[in-house]
Amino acid sequence: MNEPLWLSQARSLSSAEVSDALDFFNLPGSALGIRPVAGPAKLFGQAFTIRFAPIDRFQPGTVGDFIDRLLPGSVVVLDNGGRLDCTVWGGILSQLAAQKRIGGTVINGVCRDTAEADEAGYPLYACGKFMRTGKDRVQVEAYEQPVTLGDVRVCNGDLVIGDADGIVVVPHLRMQEVLTKALETRVIEAQILEAALAGMPLSESRKKYGYHTLQRSPTALQGQGS
Repeated sequence: MNEPLWLSQARSLSSAEVSDALDFFNLPGSALGIRPVAGPAKLFGQAFTIRFAPIDRFQPGTVGDFIDRLLPGSVVVLDNGGRLDCTVWGGILSQLAAQKRIGGTVINGVCRDTAEADEAGYPLYACGKFMRTGKDRVQVEAYEQPVTLGDVRVCNGDLVIGDADGIVVVPHLRMQEVLTKALETRVIEAQILEAALAGMPLSESRKKYGYHTLQRSPTALQGQGS
């Protein structure tokens, strides 16, 4: 099934452009502390969420068998509580995910075997990298339930966008309006730049096209006018 035009066009948006659009709607979404660590610094897809917890010593669970549940194009979002002492993603998973055409992996925690992700051309974002395994330390607690990335809540199906500047998350039910706003703002910013390059003072160009209010929410603007 062909995707709508607004979604197709939105695939070229940067995390900064989407972050500004989220601000316009007073929505959180910029995931603090999550950065690209391996593979191409670009991803765009709907989240498949997985939450980890410390190992249950009486009924230990698995760490990485969830790879078989993933669909092409999805983005794996792993919440390991921000732990930096053990990993929940490594080289085997990167290579299998690349073969399955998964859109990328984003981790509230750390990963390892980043050279294998680089070799596979697989996008990998995390708080950092560390070599110690999560086996016998953590286990999967829940699938397709709300998780946390940095300071952002992520629900299964939310849109995850990543580039060299980091990760933003758009709530599934607000995707069209947020991405459409980001695309509209891009056009205005292009006009500002074009006018400035043609010789108009930047301050004048910004004023002409309303630069300082582009990401300001309508609620904030109403407050200024009252």
